[in-house]
Amino acid sequence: MWIIFKKEIRSFLGSLIGYMVMGVFLIISGLFLWIIKENNVLDLGVGSLQVMFNIAPYLLIFLVSAITMRSISEEKRLGTIEMLATKPVTDTAIIMGKFLAAVTLIIFALIPTLFYVFSVKSLMIEGQQIDSGAMIGSYFGLIMLAMCYAAIGLFSSSLTDNQIIALIISMALCFFWYGILGLLGDIKWLAGVGKSLSWFGLDYHYQSISRGVLDTRDVIYFLGFASVFLGSTKLVFDSRKW
Repeated sequence: MWIIFKKEIRSFLGSLIGYMVMGVFLIISGLFLWIIKENNVLDLGVGSLQVMFNIAPYLLIFLVSAITMRSISEEKRLGTIEMLATKPVTDTAIIMGKFLAAVTLIIFALIPTLFYVFSVKSLMIEGQQIDSGAMIGSYFGLIMLAMCYAAIGLFSSSLTDNQIIALIISMALCFFWYGILGLLGDIKWLAGVGKSLSWFGLDYHYQSISRGVLDTRDVIYFLGFASVFLGSTKLVFDSRKW
């Protein structure tokens, strides 16, 4: 598994597109936090990174999908997937190695945003404080989201040998589970059913963790969600032997 992990890390960091994708994430999040009028920290006058934490889940949909789109589809296109299968490594180890590499790369992309924390603190007047609990919870929530997005991305990549198609499928599935399900609770004619369905959405549990209160039910949900898609990836991966 660790051989696959290191191979994926080297492959992504060794390509220009890897740095471009992470750069786009940091630039757009920075624009929303500091530049875009009426939404940035300076205009709101609040020592908080909430603006970034609100937009980051949507940016991560693109970032994670771009990272994972070639994970399995490229191996299938080049025929190297069969070479991997001949190595002394199980299919589960291959999938987990790629999954952990994708999550690690997302963490790499989030680390530079800590600079925003110090910037906001330096602008705060004496006596003001950042809500550390909410900030830590939001970062933890983003990592949990990235983990779920990575599982979706790997599943999407296993369905096709075309990277672009894998990217589109991944972004569509991520947006559905994060954005669409959360909106169902606001539809009047769905009433209580919509509220129940919104509980299954990633947004519901991300917002819960972002409040700074770590609920084990949210953690179990995220881990279970990722496990379902990783298990589905394993089924698709195994289907090549049928």
